[in-house]
Amino acid sequence: MSRSVQGSKGQYVLSASGHEADLTYSILSPETVIADHTEVPESLRGTGAGLALVTQLVRDARKEGFKIVPLCPFVNAQRRRHPEWADAFNV
Repeated sequence: MSRSVQGSKGQYVLSASGHEADLTYSILSPETVIADHTEVPESLRGTGAGLALVTQLVRDARKEGFKIVPLCPFVNAQRRRHPEWADAFNV
């Protein structure tokens, strides 16, 4: 998995079987990141690719000290499924 940041925009990309899934985010401040959108191609659906992207975002939030605002419906759904991640979110 790779992570890139350009200005106030960031992206996680997971490559598997020649396909890419990604999660994009906006950096509102050093303390707040807005999870904007998660895109998982049909070929990777059901493989855990989307969950892996959100899991990495949560890990980075904890490590770097920012909170996630889950604007993306997929990220928000994963937040609700994983109450142990509550410390990483600002809702």
